Amino acid sequence: MNKRDRHEGLGSGGFHNETLVIHSDDEVSNDGTVAPAIYYSATFRAQNAAEFADMAKTPHHPRYYTRYGNPVHERVEKVMAELEGTETALVTGSGMGAISTTLLALVSAGDHVIAQTRHYMSTAKIMDELLPRFGVEVTLVEQADVTAFADAIRPNTKLIMVESPANPTLVVTDIAAVAELARPRGIIVVADNTFASPINQRPHDLGADVVVHSATKYLGGHHDLIGGVICTSHELAERIWRTHISIGSVLSPMDAWLLLRGLRTLPIRVERINANALALAEFLEAQPQIERVYYPGLASHPQHELAKRQMRGFGAVIAFAIKGGYEATERFVSALKLPYNAVSLGGVDSLVVHTAAMWRGVMTEEQMRIAGIPPNFVRFSVGLEHIDDLKADVLQALQAI
Repeated sequence: MNKRDRHEGLGSGGFHNETLVIHSDDEVSNDGTVAPAIYYSATFRAQNAAEFADMAKTPHHPRYYTRYGNPVHERVEKVMAELEGTETALVTGSGMGAISTTLLALVSAGDHVIAQTRHYMSTAKIMDELLPRFGVEVTLVEQADVTAFADAIRPNTKLIMVESPANPTLVVTDIAAVAELARPRGIIVVADNTFASPINQRPHDLGADVVVHSATKYLGGHHDLIGGVICTSHELAERIWRTHISIGSVLSPMDAWLLLRGLRTLPIRVERINANALALAEFLEAQPQIERVYYPGLASHPQHELAKRQMRGFGAVIAFAIKGGYEATERFVSALKLPYNAVSLGGVDSLVVHTAAMWRGVMTEEQMRIAGIPPNFVRFSVGLEHIDDLKADVLQALQAI
């Protein structure tokens, strides 16, 4: 495929995202098929001893052993690297596999990590419990305050972890400003881009060294796979891959194929989701039963201007607080008919959770307080249903409380 120079608003090959997701992996396979094959093989044979030796010593070889790589992995990684504008990518068995593998590959005992007070709950657990067990110091900072990142930097700071928008409060981090702090000090910046997707935000363009995703969300898009993706440079990818093959968070060939299929429609799905979510957020803000709506696309969001600078769209997730406390929030969620009461986000179906009820099982009250999760908090992931139907369903549920 002939590549053009990168243009503003286009992907790394100069093509629009709708084209990239369909054609970025054309050169990966020459087997003549239009639909990619599923390579359900744990191991791959060499034609001779010399070829086997070459396969064995080549990092991330796609046809040696599926824990090391697989031809379907290779196709997904090519598409994701193009979408995120990085040199390469690596797939893992889950989003947390991507995050934990990256962190364990890039920091060691005696190092210092800076992270946000608000992260996805399992990421927060890594920062609170796992890394300190291995002698890594962690400082949590308020991500809306760039000076808090600057003040937390120490001589042994090796990595800064950011997530923007943050789950579930939708606080936005100034990724470019954090990267500007880190770059002259040789600090690696890892950005969790799950809540935005590469269609709405490209952290690498803003200075992040590593971009991680839970592919379970927007990238797969149909609530039918668990997977993760790491997008970065060749040098960092090789370091992370060597830890990856030891940890063994492997994406199955079938899930890789489903992920590749989901990526083909990612731009058009996200475009519709963005429009639905913004319209529903504006609708919610006008309802008297709603205490507050948190959505970066709203002018009322305290970081709306920052969100507009670093995002092209604002995503599926709306957070809002119901008047009447925990019990009223339970009644509201139970009265909804269209969204499924289920975890996850970014798929074709709308999903809703009473956030405090969901996180109480895995977080302490203090952790929930630090994460900014009040008892009347709702997280609504908007899907592809017609917006008028979603509004009508929300209205009847509000009237039921």
